[in-house]
Formats: sequence, structure tokens, C-alpha cells
Amino acid sequence: MELRKQHDHHIAADIPDDWFVPKSNNQAEAEAVVRPSQSYWQDAWRRLLKNKLAMAGLTFLIFLTIMAIIGPMISPHDVTEQKLINQNLPPSSKHWFGTDELGRDVFSRTWYGARISLFVGIAAALIDFIIGVVYGGVAGYKGGKTDNVMMRIIEILYGLPYLLIVILISVVMGPGLFTIIVALTVTGWIGMARIVRGQVLQIKNYEFVLASKTFGSKTARIIRKNLLPNTMGPIIVQMTLTVPSAIFAEAFLSFLGLGIQPPYASWGSMASDGLSTILSGHWWRLFFPAFFISLTMFSFNVLGDGLQDALDPKLRR
Repeated sequence: MELRKQHDHHIAADIPDDWFVPKSNNQAEAEAVVRPSQSYWQDAWRRLLKNKLAMAGLTFLIFLTIMAIIGPMISPHDVTEQKLINQNLPPSSKHWFGTDELGRDVFSRTWYGARISLFVGIAAALIDFIIGVVYGGVAGYKGGKTDNVMMRIIEILYGLPYLLIVILISVVMGPGLFTIIVALTVTGWIGMARIVRGQVLQIKNYEFVLASKTFGSKTARIIRKNLLPNTMGPIIVQMTLTVPSAIFAEAFLSFLGLGIQPPYASWGSMASDGLSTILSGHWWRLFFPAFFISLTMFSFNVLGDGLQDALDPKLRR
């Protein structure tokens, strides 16, 4: 043992003293290696920016929104203007997207249809958000018999054929914009309610929620202040997926003649009119509405997938 201590002391004596010089405390270097503090939403936005496909979808949706607002204004032709002398003209410098069988400008009608589609999609998503968040939040927070009764109601509504209900309501109430929104939201909020309920069930027993209960906070305040902010990620993702579903449903109803009525236009009614003339060589009448329906739904879906990854707390670094 004594020999080992002498050996270790000998080795330590051979180590130069400059090996143990403390590193200088450079404040600039210390701050350089520390990652700046970011909130949950800032970190989510940073990760979304790295998703090129999602950002491409977001860029197109911004462009679509702008053109839906100003498109009919910048066009020299009114959306309902009919000139039979100009019927079925191909795309040109005068009519950028061509004309239809009544000589109406397809460019103006396409962007007017974008207004209808975006309005229906956003309105349906907002109504689904309000009903679904309230219903699902109460069911998940209350639990017990209340949750069982509310979920049985959802299961009954979920078992009804969605498309059949939409068509029946459209037939009974008559075609129109208001009818479409009502038809899409009668059972459209079920998916949102189930997602919110599942999220609330996960976090309602967390410490901060129990603390609010201890201090006597009411149910409405706990849901609004404690539960909803922590479930906004899945809710936002669900809303981005609800919008394209509503847009497609509106286009489908208009295609069947149960949507927006002439002389006004929607993408679905334009596609329906264009389909009957595709064999005549008037390809532009079907191409433009079908192209924008497809691209809009694709953009919302890739944006929803990107938001799902960006808002996932498990991926936060």
C-alpha cells in the first residue's frame, strides 16, 4: 500500500502545472453555447418552417386567400356577365381561363368559387370547433355518468351515414350557402369532440388542474384557462383537416346541384358544367375548378401533417 502511494505521488509530480490552469470565464463564450429560450409556439413555428412541403401548402393557401379577395376585382369581366358571342372561348389574353357556354369569364368565376369554398370550409371548421370543444371538454372533465351519456349520443350520431344526412338536409331545406353550412356541421363536430375529450381525460388530473380545483375555480374557468390551452395543438391540426373535408363536401353538393345556384359559381358547379363539355374539347372548363379543388385539399392536408409534427411536444428539443 505504501509503495502504491509513493508510485501515485511520483506520477502526479511528473504532470505539468499548466495542465490544471482554470479556463477563463468569458461571458460572451458562455452565452454563445446557451440556446435562447423559446416558448412552445415559437419552437413549433421554427419546426414548421423546416417542413418545406407544409410551408409550400401554407404559401399556396395564402395566395388562394388573396386571390379569392381580389381576383374578381382585377378581372375586367363580371362573374355573372353573359355574352353568347364569347361562348366557349379557350384561354387567351382577353379571357385568361377561357369562357363557358354562356360566355361568362372562367377566371372571374374561379376566384368567386374560391370565396365560396374557403368561406364554407372556414365556417364549418369554426362551428365544429365551438361545438366540439364545449361538448368534448365537458364530457372529458365531468367523466362518470355524464361522460357515458354524452359519448353514447356521439356514437349514435357517428353511426349515421354522414353523406346521406348532408344530402337529406340539403333536399329538405333547399339548396343554398346557409343550407350547406348547416348540413356540414350537423354531425361534423363529432370528430373534434372526441379528440378534445381524449385530451382532457389525459390532463385533467395534472397538478395545475387539481390546484385550480382546490382554490375553488368553476368548471367553465378550469376548462377555459387550464385545459383548452394545453389541447390546442391537436385542435388546430383537426381544424386544418376539417376545412378541406368541408370544401370537398361543398364541391360535391354543388356538383349534384344542391349547392350554390346560378348565376353565382362554386368550384363544384363549375366542374359539373365542365364535365358535360369535356368531350367537346372545352377542357379548360373542367380543368381549372378541378385543379384548384385538388390543390387546395392537398395544401390543407400537408399543412395539417406539418402542424401535427410541429405541435407534438414529444418532438420538442
